[in-house]
Amino acid sequence: MKAQIQDSTGGGPTDFDEGFRARLRDLLVWRRDVRRFRREALPRGTLERLIRLACLAPSVGLSQPWRFVIVDDPAHRAAIRKNFESCNAAALAAQNQQRATAYARLKLAGLDDAPSHLAVFADPSTAQGHGLGRHTMPEMIEYSAVTAIHTIWLAARAEGIGLGWVSILEPAAVAATLDVPSNWKFIGYLCLGFPQAEDDIPDLERSGWEQRQAPSSVVIRR
Repeated sequence: MKAQIQDSTGGGPTDFDEGFRARLRDLLVWRRDVRRFRREALPRGTLERLIRLACLAPSVGLSQPWRFVIVDDPAHRAAIRKNFESCNAAALAAQNQQRATAYARLKLAGLDDAPSHLAVFADPSTAQGHGLGRHTMPEMIEYSAVTAIHTIWLAARAEGIGLGWVSILEPAAVAATLDVPSNWKFIGYLCLGFPQAEDDIPDLERSGWEQRQAPSSVVIRR
C-alpha cells in the first residue's frame, strides 16, 4: 500500500511506497560516523550542494539559525587539529586503564585525511522566526542546528560520502580560530569525504566500546 502525503507546495500528492520506505531504512542503517577517509577531493560544489539540502531541515519558528563555516585554510585546520590533540589527551587520561587501552586504539578523528571540513554553529540572536517556540526553550535554536547536521549526514551518505562528527574539541577555541561572531554557539565540527570502507555496524560497537540498545529499553508509557 502506498502512503499519500499532500505536497505543501500545492503540486499534488507525493507517493512514498514500501520500496522507498525500505530504502530509507537502509539509509538510516548505513549512516555511520566515519573516521577513516580517502584523501581524494570531493567533486567541486559538493559541500555547497549538501549545505543547501541541510537548510531544508526543520527549525524552531522557521528561524534557520544554522551557520556553516567551510574550513579550507591549512593554518585553521592545523589549529583545530591542535585543539583536538589537547582535548583528546585529557579524555584519554579520564578513562580507567582498560577503557584507556580501548580508547587509544580508536581513531577518533578524520582530521588528517578528510578532504573537506565544515564547522556548524547556531546563531541564538537571529531575528528570523520572531522568537516563536523558544521563549520557554531557547535551546531549540541549538536543536535546530543539530537537525541540519543530521540532514546533511543523510544526504551525504546517500551519495556515498562519509561524515565524521568531531566532538572532542574546546568550543571557545574553535570559535576563536574561525573568527566567528562571539555569540554564535558551536555545535559541531564535521569531516567529510569518501570513506575507506563501509559498514552497517558503528566502529564503537565493532571495537567493543559500547553496544546499541534495543529501542524498547528507552521507551516508557504514562
